[in-house]
Amino acid sequence: MPRVAAPWMEDAVIDARTAPLAATLLRVSLGVMFVAHALLKLLVFTLPGTAQFFASVGFPGWTAYVVFAVELAGGVLLVLGVQTRAVALALVPVLVGALYVHAGNGWLFTAKNGGWEYPLFLIAASLVQALLGDGAYALRFGRTAARRAMHAA
Repeated sequence: MPRVAAPWMEDAVIDARTAPLAATLLRVSLGVMFVAHALLKLLVFTLPGTAQFFASVGFPGWTAYVVFAVELAGGVLLVLGVQTRAVALALVPVLVGALYVHAGNGWLFTAKNGGWEYPLFLIAASLVQALLGDGAYALRFGRTAARRAMHAA
C-alpha cells in the first residue's frame, strides 16, 4: 500500500540521513536526564527524603518510590532504545507531576524552588521522542524476527 503524505507534510524538509541520529541524540539525552533525576532522588535527597517532599507538595509519600523506579527504568530503556515510543509516553505523567509541583513558582526554572519551563520543555521533548521513535543505535527486541517473517511470506 503506497504511503500518502499528509497535506501539512507537502513542504516539509527532513534530512533522512541525519534524522535517525537526531532521534538518537534526543533519546539518549532524555534517558540520561531521567537517570540523573532518579539518582538525585536516591543519592542526594534519599528516597525517604524524597517521599517527605512529595507529601509536602500534596502527593502521597509512597509515590516518590514509584517515580524513582519509573525514572530510573525509563531512563535506562531510553538510553538503550528499547520500546522508545512507549517509554517516552509513559514518562510524561511523571513530568506532568513535576510541572504541577513547579507551576506556582513562575516560568523560569531559576526562580525560587524552580519554575515550570523545564518540566514543560521535557514534556514536549518526550512527546517529540514518542513521535520520532528509536532513531539509530537502538535495541529492537523482537522486531527484526517479525520483519523477516513478514518479508519472507
